[in-house]
Amino acid sequence: MARNVTGSAMLRTTDTIAALATPAGTAAIAVVRVSGPDTQRLAGELVGRLPPPRVARHCDYRDGAGTLVDDVLITVFVGPHSYTGEDALEVSCHGNPFIAQKILEDLLARGCRPAEPGEFTQRAFLNGRMDLSQAEAVMDLIRARSDRALAAAQQQLRGELGRRINELIEALLGVLARIEAYIDFPEEDLPPEDRAVVILEVERVAQEAKRLLATSHFGELLRDGIKTVILGPPNVGKSSLLNRLVGRQRALVSAEPGTTRDFIEERIILGPHCLRLIDTAGVRATTAALEKLGIEQTLLRAAEADLCLLVLDATQPELPVPAEVVARMRADAAIVVINKVDLAPESGALPDCPPGIPVLQVSALTGAGFDALVEAISARVDSFQREAGGETIAVNARHACALTEAKEGLERAKAKLSANEAVELTASDLRFALAAFGEITGKVDNERMLDQLFASFCIGK
Repeated sequence: MARNVTGSAMLRTTDTIAALATPAGTAAIAVVRVSGPDTQRLAGELVGRLPPPRVARHCDYRDGAGTLVDDVLITVFVGPHSYTGEDALEVSCHGNPFIAQKILEDLLARGCRPAEPGEFTQRAFLNGRMDLSQAEAVMDLIRARSDRALAAAQQQLRGELGRRINELIEALLGVLARIEAYIDFPEEDLPPEDRAVVILEVERVAQEAKRLLATSHFGELLRDGIKTVILGPPNVGKSSLLNRLVGRQRALVSAEPGTTRDFIEERIILGPHCLRLIDTAGVRATTAALEKLGIEQTLLRAAEADLCLLVLDATQPELPVPAEVVARMRADAAIVVINKVDLAPESGALPDCPPGIPVLQVSALTGAGFDALVEAISARVDSFQREAGGETIAVNARHACALTEAKEGLERAKAKLSANEAVELTASDLRFALAAFGEITGKVDNERMLDQLFASFCIGK
């Protein structure tokens, strides 16, 4: 069912829009997408007659002057069975940017207007083809840089988050329906047994909101990459470790201690995750002003890191771990990497490591131990995910803000119910929470609450 929208947004959906749907540049094919009320007319003009829906029709594309532009495939989608919910068509041409631009210019000359950024997906939302969380997942899917990010985006695009939110909305509507009945009859107070049932249901909804909210940090990691800081004393092989993980000579390596004065950042795919690797200056006592600035940057980035890789030298077991480094490491978000095991004697002592942190022995020179390191990093990052049910849920910042508001409204409602305050005040807090949940998926229709009210109670009693 189409959503109720007002103002310029509704007026602009009456336009027929066109845009290039594939990235700019030379490729095997390019796709130009059209959506709107003039779609069928355009398809008939281009093909000679309106082709059947969802069947690719091969034809010559001729512009308005009759000049041959390219030989193309044209596919028509009849609303509401299309991406946007409107009549739509796609023109697949050869991937010469000049050809694609000529076709787009011709479609504009035939009455289309250029689509605005995200307008096809916006129309899909306005026409009820997807909720807001699914619309946001489209961009997450396009930008996904790792297996985990891709899986989370696909889960949300299939409507898993929307389904969970709708379940909470339905539960809250049921609670409101129960309370509204007593508001309509002020001489009757909410009896203790009903108040206890309402408190339990409000608490259940609040707990589910908390579980969803707890996934927001993992969502940030999936979308932005796990900020992984490589740190430790000078000359332990931090830059060599970065180069091995990246797979190329990204950082200069020198036997001279303290040569890394600034930080180097590189984004890589490691296992199912995207990591933002940051190589930092070695931490040690120094009087050199430039090196001290580099160490300050190291400590700052360690404090902001999602994951720390503390690199130590197997050939220097007596080298102490700087206290400033240990102070900025969390045991649940760190791995100790003992490097240069290929150079250390087999019976030699290993460096002392901070307690409670996994320890792996590797050689950045030979690659020994790196498979185990990749597995350890993946396991560490997977532990950041907070469970929110059987499916992978990773809410974004907007969802987190709405969930926080909903949770606060539910907690206020529960407190008022427990204090036996007027049900009108409780209902106000529940409506606040309901509106916050509705911001995640789209507009909440108050008529749904009225439907539940009449279905659940005998108002004429």
